[in-house]
Amino acid sequence: MEELRKLEQLQRTLTFMQSRNFNSSSSHDSNRFLASLILLLISATFLEEASEWVSLEADEKDSQENDNVELNSPPDKRDCGSLQINREEVAMVGLEAMERANSTLEDFCRSYFMFHGMEINIPQMVFRYLPVLSFTESYIYQLDGLNEKITYIPTEGVTALGFEKVKHHGWAADVFEKDPFRPLLNVLECRGLLTERIREELSSGEEYWALERKLCCALMCKMEISVEDVMRAIHLKSFDYRVLNLLLYQLRGEEVNDLHMEFLSVSEFLVEISDDLFTQLPNDIMILQDDVLENSFNILRMFVKIYGPSRAPAMLAKYITDAEEKYENLLKALNPQLSSKYQRRCEEATKEGGKISGHPLGTWSIPPVIVNEDLYRSNCLKY
Repeated sequence: MEELRKLEQLQRTLTFMQSRNFNSSSSHDSNRFLASLILLLISATFLEEASEWVSLEADEKDSQENDNVELNSPPDKRDCGSLQINREEVAMVGLEAMERANSTLEDFCRSYFMFHGMEINIPQMVFRYLPVLSFTESYIYQLDGLNEKITYIPTEGVTALGFEKVKHHGWAADVFEKDPFRPLLNVLECRGLLTERIREELSSGEEYWALERKLCCALMCKMEISVEDVMRAIHLKSFDYRVLNLLLYQLRGEEVNDLHMEFLSVSEFLVEISDDLFTQLPNDIMILQDDVLENSFNILRMFVKIYGPSRAPAMLAKYITDAEEKYENLLKALNPQLSSKYQRRCEEATKEGGKISGHPLGTWSIPPVIVNEDLYRSNCLKY
């Protein structure tokens, strides 16, 4: 009866995944794996036992318990029982965060695995490292969702640092005042995966969210912003990709390739700008419009505030040109086979996304700017 109950739960989870378009396109086995992972993560018994287990003293743990929780961990994995972790510091992620993280994980695997000599079309390679990568990205997305609640049309309580507590989301703001990555750091340290570079990149994530709050609040409150803050934010924005990439080096027991990291950092910068400028015809779907309505960070929004609507496109084009030159120089330094493979991947991603602009596929297209954001939002509320 117990096995039958488990099969029934698995089938219900598969049906739910299908209804939310969460199924993997690869195989039935992949979908069963995802369904099993979801059941594990939402299991109340699992969460309760995990919470109790990580808070125990080292001398209360025996080797049998360590064997039960060890899942494809590196050889030098530390004893989690030696870490003093409060129940409040146990890292957990929700299904919604996992769903939001899914597209980023797919893009990461298809775009970054090649820099590790890994083939995306070999399921064993993907699923060997997927639990850690998925959990980490989902945790980041969960925090990002809380940050969005804070930045969404702030109306009161703005401080000099731009860190406001909107009346109904003060609890979300509190999360960022209490070392938000501490639970995730505990997990990575427990598994022997935490490095100083990973810690620094996660700190960059906190800095990005703080800058996003500061800049977006400044726009809403008609305050001045600096181009230094804007450029710092756009460079930090892809911190999650760098965290995943550094984790993959750790999981595979390899030294970090600094040339690859530098090249990908420039590529990430260009992709972030391209995403902010994305416009899709004939449906006239504009990211800039959505970002204005939701008060989200968008580099074109910021440049319009700093330079005005007439100068903003030209100033942004200058930054793009400088980054493209650096991109081309680093691209030439890569292994020719890797270089060609990555360029093909960029072409695939651009076609799949329906973009008509963006590096490295030709000319850039900067959409019409929104000169008066207050008027634009007011007009949108009428319909």
